[in-house]
Amino acid sequence: MMEIWVATSNKGKLNEFRNLLLDKGVSVKSCSDLPTYASPIEDGDSFEANARIKARSMAAIKKGCWVVGEDSGLEVDGLGKNPGIYSARYAGDHASDGENNAKVLKMLKIRSPLAREARFRCVMVAYSPQGEEFVFDGTVEGTISEKVQGSEGFGYDVIFIPEGEIKTFAELGQVFKNKISHRSQAIRKFREIL
Repeated sequence: MMEIWVATSNKGKLNEFRNLLLDKGVSVKSCSDLPTYASPIEDGDSFEANARIKARSMAAIKKGCWVVGEDSGLEVDGLGKNPGIYSARYAGDHASDGENNAKVLKMLKIRSPLAREARFRCVMVAYSPQGEEFVFDGTVEGTISEKVQGSEGFGYDVIFIPEGEIKTFAELGQVFKNKISHRSQAIRKFREIL
């Protein structure tokens, strides 16, 4: 069975990869499947730069396999496209999803209560077993809700309402999210070259 190594320790992201690659007959592995792994410092200035840093760190360990680095986040227009590449640590280096969501809602209330347009962005950098680099991306537009709503998903799913909907990703559920999300768009592009 072909192995695909994803440079993440985020269980929610890993589950999305596994669900969307299930019918490909591949084994999706992650950092937690390695005896030791030191996550690289994500000091890139874009989603693509950070995805490449992650992919290269995994490729150095897992030679001859497909490896994928992914970086994604939420851009809120009323916050100058923040949290952006700092989405995972918007409220601090070890902030929880709840703390990050609370900060977005608080900052919007203070700075731009009516400018709630937002998008989820994802960029993936994949290396083939031969070392070829591929870059895939995905974007889903939407708005930020007034409050936390729903219980499915992770990250900012509880405050993000995708375009054309009235419920958050966390209310709409994982099956719905996997059809249109930024990450699912990028993973589908990746699937095409497998």
